[in-house]
Amino acid sequence: MTKFSAVSLLKNALTGHRNWTEQWPDSQPKEEYDVVIVGAGGHGLGAAYYLAKEHGITNVAVIDKGWLGGGNTGRNTTIIRSNYLYDESARLFDHALDLWQDLSQELNYNVMYSNRGVLMLAHNVHDVQSFKRHVHANRLNGVDNQWLTPEECKEVCPPLSLRKDARYPVMGGALQRRAGTARHDAVAWGYARGAAARGVDIIQNCPVTAIRRHPDGSVAGVETARGFIRARKVAVSAAGHTSVVMDSAGVRLPLESYPLQALVSEPVKPVFPCVVMSNAVHAYISQSDKGELVIGSGTDQYTSYSQRGGLPLIEHTVAAICEVFPVFNRMRMLRKWAGIVDVTPDRSAILGKTPVKGLYVNCGWGTGGFKATPGAAHTLAWTVAKDEPHPINAPFTLERFRTGRLIDEAAAAAVAH
Repeated sequence: MTKFSAVSLLKNALTGHRNWTEQWPDSQPKEEYDVVIVGAGGHGLGAAYYLAKEHGITNVAVIDKGWLGGGNTGRNTTIIRSNYLYDESARLFDHALDLWQDLSQELNYNVMYSNRGVLMLAHNVHDVQSFKRHVHANRLNGVDNQWLTPEECKEVCPPLSLRKDARYPVMGGALQRRAGTARHDAVAWGYARGAAARGVDIIQNCPVTAIRRHPDGSVAGVETARGFIRARKVAVSAAGHTSVVMDSAGVRLPLESYPLQALVSEPVKPVFPCVVMSNAVHAYISQSDKGELVIGSGTDQYTSYSQRGGLPLIEHTVAAICEVFPVFNRMRMLRKWAGIVDVTPDRSAILGKTPVKGLYVNCGWGTGGFKATPGAAHTLAWTVAKDEPHPINAPFTLERFRTGRLIDEAAAAAVAH
């Protein structure tokens, strides 16, 4: 694997960049693997990378029905934060945020992580009370978060309107300065490159149609469009399609899959220095490196596997953004898209073992999947390698829906779902 550096960049520039080596091969499936991971997004590729790097398990295949990073990893708004309310969530997301800080150096691949800060706006008394509770809970868990006055919010984000007669007046905000954004495609590419260099097979355009089990109930392998592949262990990390794949193994999951929409504007010069979120208007906004305003919406009101979503929700989102940021009233929208999010009853992930021996699952992230990528991948790899949960992901079991020990993060999700 070529190591990226200023020297290698200059050397290849002199040859017109024609001599770069292949970043990862498009592998053909073998008959048997130690581990098969279903889903070649950031979570699945990251788990393969950590299995190989930290646990020495390299006979691994990552299989996807489409192309690498073509699911939710490439269809989100790239926001990273860890200011979740409950202790369990704070530990998991802050673990991910710690890994984000040095991920480019870890992978020798620029994931364009930018800790520009995430500001969550309060528009009413309930918002103020709720966000102050979040701030105090975060500080108790060692997670950075601070309360700002309306004037301090505008200092952080100058385009913000502080009109007193606004439909959504700004009454303050909670700011996590260590939070920010990253390049979603680069995360998938970096993990894929690192995993492939350690012997992991990445198999694209190969749908997994079923998980097969031995007569004793344990995992035997996966049925694919290219035939059956034997595996000692199978980990499913397929976002909104996880419930379909797991159902083939006889495991039912408490998931509902919804389109989650986003859109971008025409590019403009740098004007928006941070990420701003608003629970009340169910929208969030940042500015990309290309100058586009990246706007996120709430989930659609119906379950679906459509990657388009409904137009009325986008109209509502744009109207809400214009209420909070009137300066953007005349901006033209460029394109929109949707990802398929998997939502659990308590809006927290399921990450760990299943009742089937050798079968593991990583799902239920709802709108928090991208920000959790390195943390989820790291703890999933630990769980698969050791057949026991990492202390951080131990509370996020499927069993909690039987015991009632839920981790209700609906309020911290910051979008409507």
